[in-house]
Amino acid sequence: MSLIVAGRFTTFPAAEAAAEKLYAGGFLEEDVSLLFVNPRGQHARHVMHGAGFAANAPPAAVPPHHARNITAGAVAGAVAGVVIFSAFSATLPAVVIAAGVGAWIGAWIGARIGASIGAKALVQQALTPHERVRHETRNSGVLLSVHVCYENQDLAAQLLRDAGAADIECASGQWHDGHWADFDPTRAPMPFGEPHGQRA
Repeated sequence: MSLIVAGRFTTFPAAEAAAEKLYAGGFLEEDVSLLFVNPRGQHARHVMHGAGFAANAPPAAVPPHHARNITAGAVAGAVAGVVIFSAFSATLPAVVIAAGVGAWIGAWIGARIGASIGAKALVQQALTPHERVRHETRNSGVLLSVHVCYENQDLAAQLLRDAGAADIECASGQWHDGHWADFDPTRAPMPFGEPHGQRA
Protein backbone atom coordinates (compact mmCIF):
# COMPACT_ATOMS: atom_id res chain seq x y z
CA MET A 1 0.00 0.00 0.00
CA SER A 2 1.12 3.55 -0.74
CA LEU A 3 0.78 6.68 1.36
CA ILE A 4 -1.26 9.39 -0.38
CA VAL A 5 -1.96 13.00 0.54
CA ALA A 6 -4.68 14.84 -1.36
CA GLY A 7 -6.40 18.20 -1.41
CA ARG A 8 -9.59 19.42 -3.08
CA PHE A 9 -9.77 22.40 -5.43
CA THR A 10 -12.80 24.00 -7.04
CA THR A 11 -11.25 24.38 -10.52
CA PHE A 12 -8.74 22.59 -12.72
CA PRO A 13 -6.55 25.72 -13.16
CA ALA A 14 -6.20 26.04 -9.39
CA ALA A 15 -5.30 22.36 -9.07
CA GLU A 16 -2.81 22.60 -11.95
CA ALA A 17 -1.15 25.60 -10.33
CA ALA A 18 -0.85 23.62 -7.10
CA ALA A 19 0.68 20.73 -9.04
CA GLU A 20 3.34 23.08 -10.38
CA LYS A 21 4.19 24.06 -6.80
CA LEU A 22 4.52 20.40 -5.91
CA TYR A 23 6.91 19.85 -8.83
CA ALA A 24 8.94 22.85 -7.71
CA GLY A 25 9.00 21.35 -4.21
CA GLY A 26 10.67 18.19 -5.49
CA PHE A 27 7.74 15.89 -6.24
CA LEU A 28 7.86 13.93 -9.51
CA GLU A 29 5.17 14.13 -12.18
CA GLU A 30 4.38 10.42 -11.79
CA ASP A 31 3.63 11.07 -8.11
CA VAL A 32 1.02 13.79 -8.74
CA SER A 33 -2.44 13.19 -10.19
CA LEU A 34 -5.61 15.21 -10.80
CA LEU A 35 -8.96 13.53 -10.34
CA PHE A 36 -12.42 15.06 -10.76
CA VAL A 37 -14.89 13.93 -8.10
CA ASN A 38 -18.50 14.07 -9.20
CA PRO A 39 -21.26 15.39 -6.94
CA ARG A 40 -22.65 12.99 -4.36
CA GLY A 41 -24.80 10.25 -5.83
CA GLN A 42 -23.16 10.49 -9.28
CA HIS A 43 -19.98 8.53 -8.64
CA ALA A 44 -20.70 5.87 -11.28
CA ARG A 45 -20.16 8.49 -13.97
CA HIS A 46 -16.90 9.48 -15.63
CA VAL A 47 -14.10 11.08 -13.69
CA MET A 48 -10.92 12.63 -15.03
CA HIS A 49 -7.40 12.01 -13.87
CA GLY A 50 -3.74 12.31 -14.72
CA ALA A 51 -1.95 14.14 -17.49
CA GLY A 52 -4.45 15.02 -20.18
CA PHE A 53 -7.25 13.98 -17.83
CA ALA A 54 -8.01 10.66 -19.52
CA ALA A 55 -11.49 9.30 -18.82
CA ASN A 56 -11.58 6.65 -16.13
CA ALA A 57 -15.04 5.36 -15.29
CA PRO A 58 -15.26 3.08 -12.26
CA PRO A 59 -16.45 -0.36 -13.31
CA ALA A 60 -20.22 -0.70 -13.09
CA ALA A 61 -21.67 -3.59 -11.15
CA VAL A 62 -22.55 -6.48 -13.45
CA PRO A 63 -25.38 -8.96 -13.03
CA PRO A 64 -24.50 -12.50 -11.86
CA HIS A 65 -22.86 -14.54 -14.58
CA HIS A 66 -25.58 -16.37 -16.53
CA ALA A 67 -23.29 -19.28 -17.41
CA ARG A 68 -23.17 -20.39 -13.77
CA ASN A 69 -26.98 -20.51 -13.56
CA ILE A 70 -27.28 -22.27 -16.92
CA THR A 71 -24.66 -24.88 -16.00
CA ALA A 72 -26.23 -25.59 -12.62
CA GLY A 73 -29.66 -25.92 -14.21
CA ALA A 74 -28.34 -28.21 -16.94
CA VAL A 75 -26.61 -30.53 -14.47
CA ALA A 76 -29.65 -30.66 -12.20
CA GLY A 77 -31.96 -31.32 -15.15
CA ALA A 78 -29.74 -34.07 -16.53
CA VAL A 79 -29.53 -35.82 -13.17
CA ALA A 80 -33.30 -35.55 -12.71
CA GLY A 81 -33.92 -36.99 -16.16
CA VAL A 82 -31.60 -39.96 -15.57
CA VAL A 83 -33.08 -40.70 -12.13
CA ILE A 84 -36.68 -40.56 -13.37
CA PHE A 85 -36.14 -42.75 -16.43
CA SER A 86 -33.84 -45.19 -14.60
CA ALA A 87 -36.62 -45.82 -12.11
CA PHE A 88 -38.73 -47.25 -14.95
CA SER A 89 -35.92 -49.58 -16.16
CA ALA A 90 -35.61 -47.68 -19.42
CA THR A 91 -33.07 -48.62 -22.07
CA LEU A 92 -29.71 -46.84 -22.30
CA PRO A 93 -30.73 -44.71 -25.33
CA ALA A 94 -33.87 -43.60 -23.50
CA VAL A 95 -31.84 -42.62 -20.43
CA VAL A 96 -29.38 -40.64 -22.59
CA ILE A 97 -32.25 -38.84 -24.34
CA ALA A 98 -33.87 -38.13 -20.96
CA ALA A 99 -30.60 -36.70 -19.67
CA GLY A 100 -30.33 -34.44 -22.72
CA VAL A 101 -33.92 -33.22 -22.45
CA GLY A 102 -33.51 -32.70 -18.70
CA ALA A 103 -30.30 -30.75 -19.26
CA TRP A 104 -31.99 -28.52 -21.85
CA ILE A 105 -34.96 -27.82 -19.58
CA GLY A 106 -32.65 -27.22 -16.59
CA ALA A 107 -30.46 -24.84 -18.61
CA TRP A 108 -33.54 -22.89 -19.74
CA ILE A 109 -34.76 -22.59 -16.14
CA GLY A 110 -31.27 -21.54 -15.01
CA ALA A 111 -31.12 -18.86 -17.69
CA ARG A 112 -34.52 -17.49 -16.66
CA ILE A 113 -33.47 -17.38 -13.00
CA GLY A 114 -30.22 -15.64 -13.96
CA ALA A 115 -32.09 -13.05 -16.02
CA SER A 116 -34.47 -12.39 -13.14
CA ILE A 117 -31.61 -11.97 -10.65
CA GLY A 118 -29.74 -9.76 -13.10
CA ALA A 119 -32.75 -7.50 -13.59
CA LYS A 120 -33.16 -7.12 -9.84
CA ALA A 121 -29.46 -6.31 -9.51
CA LEU A 122 -29.73 -3.58 -12.16
CA VAL A 123 -32.73 -2.07 -10.40
CA GLN A 124 -30.86 -2.14 -7.09
CA GLN A 125 -27.80 -0.60 -8.75
CA ALA A 126 -29.97 2.22 -10.09
CA LEU A 127 -31.46 2.90 -6.68
CA THR A 128 -28.43 2.48 -4.46
CA PRO A 129 -26.49 5.67 -5.34
CA HIS A 130 -29.50 7.86 -4.54
CA GLU A 131 -30.12 6.02 -1.30
CA ARG A 132 -26.48 6.53 -0.27
CA VAL A 133 -26.25 10.25 -1.07
CA ARG A 134 -27.09 11.26 2.49
CA HIS A 135 -24.30 9.00 3.80
CA GLU A 136 -21.57 10.34 1.49
CA THR A 137 -19.34 13.02 2.97
CA ARG A 138 -16.83 13.70 0.17
CA ASN A 139 -17.34 17.03 -1.56
CA SER A 140 -17.27 17.47 -5.32
CA GLY A 141 -14.30 19.13 -6.99
CA VAL A 142 -10.84 18.53 -8.41
CA LEU A 143 -8.82 16.25 -6.16
CA LEU A 144 -5.07 16.70 -6.41
CA SER A 145 -3.46 13.56 -4.98
CA VAL A 146 0.21 13.09 -4.22
CA HIS A 147 2.08 9.82 -3.77
CA VAL A 148 4.23 10.51 -0.72
CA CYS A 149 6.44 8.79 1.82
CA TYR A 150 6.66 9.24 5.58
CA GLU A 151 9.41 11.85 5.21
CA ASN A 152 7.70 14.19 2.73
CA GLN A 153 3.99 13.85 3.56
CA ASP A 154 4.04 16.99 5.75
CA LEU A 155 5.67 18.96 2.92
CA ALA A 156 3.00 17.79 0.46
CA ALA A 157 0.22 18.78 2.85
CA GLN A 158 1.80 22.19 3.44
CA LEU A 159 2.22 22.88 -0.29
CA LEU A 160 -1.41 21.90 -0.91
CA ARG A 161 -2.54 24.11 1.96
CA ASP A 162 -0.48 27.06 0.70
CA ALA A 163 -2.00 26.60 -2.77
CA GLY A 164 -5.51 26.94 -1.34
CA ALA A 165 -6.57 23.31 -1.16
CA ALA A 166 -9.57 22.39 0.96
CA ASP A 167 -10.28 19.08 2.69
CA ILE A 168 -6.64 17.96 2.83
CA GLU A 169 -6.63 14.24 3.49
CA CYS A 170 -4.27 11.33 4.00
CA ALA A 171 -4.95 7.80 2.80
CA SER A 172 -3.36 4.43 2.35
CA GLY A 173 -4.08 3.13 -1.13
CA GLN A 174 -2.72 1.72 -4.38
CA TRP A 175 -0.73 4.06 -6.60
CA HIS A 176 -0.24 2.73 -10.15
CA ASP A 177 0.77 4.37 -13.42
CA GLY A 178 0.79 7.84 -11.93
CA HIS A 179 -2.61 7.88 -10.24
CA TRP A 180 -4.55 6.72 -7.19
CA ALA A 181 -5.77 3.41 -8.59
CA ASP A 182 -8.20 2.31 -5.87
CA PHE A 183 -9.71 5.71 -5.08
CA ASP A 184 -13.29 5.32 -3.82
CA PRO A 185 -15.34 8.54 -3.95
CA THR A 186 -17.99 7.09 -1.65
CA ARG A 187 -15.49 6.54 1.18
CA ALA A 188 -15.24 9.34 3.72
CA PRO A 189 -11.90 11.20 3.50
CA MET A 190 -9.50 10.95 6.44
CA PRO A 191 -8.42 14.51 7.35
CA PHE A 192 -4.67 14.95 7.27
CA GLY A 193 -3.21 15.34 10.73
CA GLU A 194 -5.50 12.94 12.59
CA PRO A 195 -3.41 10.51 14.66
CA HIS A 196 -4.80 7.44 12.91
CA GLY A 197 -4.64 9.01 9.44
CA GLN A 198 -1.39 10.98 9.31
CA ARG A 199 0.83 8.03 10.04
CA ALA A 200 -1.09 5.42 8.03
